[in-house]
Amino acid sequence: MSRPTGNTRLKAARIAAGFVSQQALADALSAAARELGIRGLMVGVRQVRRWESANPPWPQPDCQRLLTHVLGQDIRELGFTPPWGQETGARPSGAASGRRPPVPVETTVSQPDTAATDFATITRAHRRLYWSVVPSVLHATVMEHARLGCALLPQTSGAPRRTMAAALAESFLLAGRIEFFDLRDSALAQETLVQALQAAGEADDALLGAAILAHTAFIPGWVGDREKVAERMTAARTYARRAPASAEVWAWLDAVEAECLTRCGDNRAALHLLGHAEDVLATGAPHTTPAWMDWFDAIRLAAFKGNAQLRAGHLPQARETLLGVVTALRDGKQRTVILGDLAAVEAAANRPEEACRYASEALDQLSETWYAMGMDRVREVRRALKPWESEGCVRELDDRLYGWSTTVSALGKV
Repeated sequence: MSRPTGNTRLKAARIAAGFVSQQALADALSAAARELGIRGLMVGVRQVRRWESANPPWPQPDCQRLLTHVLGQDIRELGFTPPWGQETGARPSGAASGRRPPVPVETTVSQPDTAATDFATITRAHRRLYWSVVPSVLHATVMEHARLGCALLPQTSGAPRRTMAAALAESFLLAGRIEFFDLRDSALAQETLVQALQAAGEADDALLGAAILAHTAFIPGWVGDREKVAERMTAARTYARRAPASAEVWAWLDAVEAECLTRCGDNRAALHLLGHAEDVLATGAPHTTPAWMDWFDAIRLAAFKGNAQLRAGHLPQARETLLGVVTALRDGKQRTVILGDLAAVEAAANRPEEACRYASEALDQLSETWYAMGMDRVREVRRALKPWESEGCVRELDDRLYGWSTTVSALGKV
C-alpha cells in the first residue's frame, strides 16, 4: 500500500475542519480575509495545492494569519517550515540543488539582544562593499552571512527579532541584486528575492518589501513581459503606501517601471513615468530615505532618463542628459553603463569614432570596477558598429574588447 505524500499535516487539518476539497478551503480563506479586514487577498485552489505539496512554500504573513485563524493550529503544526530553519536545519531556497546546503540550528538557544544589532552592522558593511568588491567574492560572503541570519532568527524575539529579520531581508536583497545585475542569473535572483521578501514580512517592513518587489520587476522586464512587470510594480507601490515612503522611493519606483517599459518597447510611457519621477523629487516628501537605498538619487534618475531617450531615438536629448550624468557621477559601476549609453548614442548618430572612444572609456572603467550590465552595454554598442567594423577605430575596440585582460575579466569577475 502506498504511503501518503505531500503536506499531510495540512491536508489532515483541512479535512478535520470540514473542508473536503482544496477549493472549499480556498473559499474559506478568502472569506476570512474579508472578515479580518485583509483587503485584496484572494486565495485560489492552486495556492492550496502548492501548500499541500511535498515541498510547500512558506506562506506570506497575511496567509499565515488566515490559515491559523481558519484551521486553529500553529503554522508549523500545519506542516510548514520557515525558510530560516527548523530543529534539524535551515532550508534556504536552492538547497536541493546543492547550491545552498542546510545550516544547523539550535532552536533552544536564545541570543542576546546585541546579536541582532551586530548582525545588522555586518549587513551595512556589505552594503558599502558592493560598490568596490568583485561581485562573485562578495556574493559568497553575503550568502554565508544570510545563512547565519537564518540560523539566528529563530533564536531571537521581540524588537531584536524584527531588527534581525530586516537585516536578513537586506542581505538577501543585496545577494539578489548581485545575482541579477552582476552575475546575470535571473532564475537565482528570483529565488533569492523571494527569500528577501519572506524575511521582510517577518520584520513587517513594508518599505523593504516595496524595494524587493520592485527588484523582482526587473526580471520579467528584461524579457519583455509587460503584464508581469505591471503586476509586480503594482504590488511594490501597494507596499510603499503602507510605509512612510520618501520622495526618492516613489521616484525610484517610477524609474524602475520606466526602464522595464523601455525593454518592453513602450518608450513613450517610460518617458512619461520619468517626467513624473522628476516632479516627485522636485516636490519632495516629509519622510527620510532609508539608508539601505543607496542605489538611487537625482543623478541616477537622469541616467534612467538618458537611457530612455536613447531607446526612444531622441539622440540630442540623450547625449545632453548622459553627458551631464557622466560628469557628476562618481559611482564606478554606473559610469560603465553611462559610458556605454553615450557610445550607443554616437553609434546611432553614425559617429563610429566617438562611439568607440566612449566604449573604450567604459572598458577602462570596467578594468577597475567590474559590472556585467556595463559590459552588456559595450557589447550592444559593438553590435551597432557592425557597418563600420572595417574601420580602424572599431578594430582597435575589438582588440581591447577581446584582449586577454578583458576576456579573463569577463569570465572571472562575474
